[in-house]
Amino acid sequence: MKQIISTDLAPAAIGPYAQAVAADGLVFTSGQLPINPATGTFPEGIAAQTEQSLSNVKAILAEAGVGMDRIVKTTVFLSDMNNFAAMNEVYATFFGEGSYPARSAVEVARLPKDALVEIEVIAQK
Repeated sequence: MKQIISTDLAPAAIGPYAQAVAADGLVFTSGQLPINPATGTFPEGIAAQTEQSLSNVKAILAEAGVGMDRIVKTTVFLSDMNNFAAMNEVYATFFGEGSYPARSAVEVARLPKDALVEIEVIAQK
């Protein structure tokens, strides 16, 4: 049985999808843009955008009763692979040393609202 996860502490979906879905002991988040849920705006730069995207992920997982330590897989979409190192520095701060999840990071032609980064995760419930 699937459960829709939704919180006001992360930006609302900008299309016909859920912030996250829990099913069979896993939580699947939709890609999280770096939208500040209080203002509806993006912060400036890749570091701040990475932090906001992961903060949105963290808020959604908290609503599902799950911590960042339960993430098993992330996918990071970058509008420019030249931002990889700066994204990686911020990304690492959200996870404990030695407990990093599996990850893919890919450059894409364009992200919604011209974001620099979008991040989705799969976590154990």
